[in-house]
Amino acid sequence: MRRYLLLLVLSITVCSQLASAQEKRWIKQQITRLSSNSFHGRGYVSKGGEKAAAFIQQHFREFGLVPFDTDSTYLQKYFMAVNTFPGNIYLRLNKKELVPGEDYLIDAASTPYFTEKIKLKKIDLKNVKDSASWAKVKRQIKPGRVYILKNSDTVSKYMKLSLRTFANQFLDNVLIVPKHGKLTWLVRQDTIPATIIYVEDTVMPKRVNKAAITIESKYEPNFKNFNVLGYVPGTEKPDSFIVFTAHYDHLGQMGRRTMFPGAHDNASGTAFVLSLAKYFAEHPQKYSVAFMLFSGEEAGLVGSRHYAKSPVFPLEQIRFVVNLDMVGAATDGITVVNADTRKKEFDLMNRINLKKAYLPKLSERSQTQNSDHYSFSEQGVPAIFIYGSGSKNYYHDVFDEAKELSLENIDALSRLLIEFTGELSNGK
Repeated sequence: MRRYLLLLVLSITVCSQLASAQEKRWIKQQITRLSSNSFHGRGYVSKGGEKAAAFIQQHFREFGLVPFDTDSTYLQKYFMAVNTFPGNIYLRLNKKELVPGEDYLIDAASTPYFTEKIKLKKIDLKNVKDSASWAKVKRQIKPGRVYILKNSDTVSKYMKLSLRTFANQFLDNVLIVPKHGKLTWLVRQDTIPATIIYVEDTVMPKRVNKAAITIESKYEPNFKNFNVLGYVPGTEKPDSFIVFTAHYDHLGQMGRRTMFPGAHDNASGTAFVLSLAKYFAEHPQKYSVAFMLFSGEEAGLVGSRHYAKSPVFPLEQIRFVVNLDMVGAATDGITVVNADTRKKEFDLMNRINLKKAYLPKLSERSQTQNSDHYSFSEQGVPAIFIYGSGSKNYYHDVFDEAKELSLENIDALSRLLIEFTGELSNGK
């Protein structure tokens, strides 16, 4: 009998390990696909975001999720303004052509600019510490010229002027700003009258005299975007919802050659939510479980804020929101944002984790405004934001690729959230 029980335990353990490995492979496959070239960075060039929305919708249909819309679509359409870079991007300093994305980035609010050859002028801002020194610099800058701005951080420190504010005061200029260390790109919903180029200082020639520049940008005042929404009806309380969210959008492309894959941010969260949707479609809970994949997060939580203002069911029916962003690895555990204000739920999650030893650690963090949970928190909806601890430091750059993600403990996080959802459905 003892031998039989031992074999049974071993069999269950092996089956569990195989299931975890299979789940991790499935998640990695979705991340790899979403961060591939065919999705164009899931942004605003070549319909990258629209293709990602269709990919998610296809999975929702395959899982058998119920759409909220009566016309059987899972898409919630809205429009937003965005500055895009669909054309050529080129920068040559002296005779050295630089690599976009790796050597330099264009400020995402920049306007178009083209010149085959132009002389550069350097302006050192290290002494700009008051209005008089600022006025002296302003007199040096002429419209239509290209300037290298040295020590630009001084202006921000003493004059409280950002480079965007700086650029807004000078029409038709190109401002080349040497930066040391990591280059980070963004999405902008507005434009500035100048063009700013951030260049990694280690790749700049020692004496830069001339430049060739091509920047093709296009402002889209009404860009069409989609949130993707579906749910599994509850078996006992179908009008109460536990909601899992993630943003599927990323930065897109900066020109035709430079794509930002966004594997960790946030193909990982998107794939993880899809994995949960697949599980709960096969294992319905007492509460309904909804899955909301938002666009427009990188532009300022635009998609989730649109949803919070135009919900497909009353926000009061939401028992809890779990937002997943950057979960490409949980090597050192997870961090839970809003843990202090949602202490009851955090303590429940922590008790489950301590009992089952799923993750090394659950760290607490107070409210932040940097992911889609905040759109719900603003409306008084109970929400937390989970991100993984222990991943590589690739963020908003061209190096955030699927091959860089270990997905360590991602299966354990899945089991933790599945058990947590069950406890919430049971009224815990």
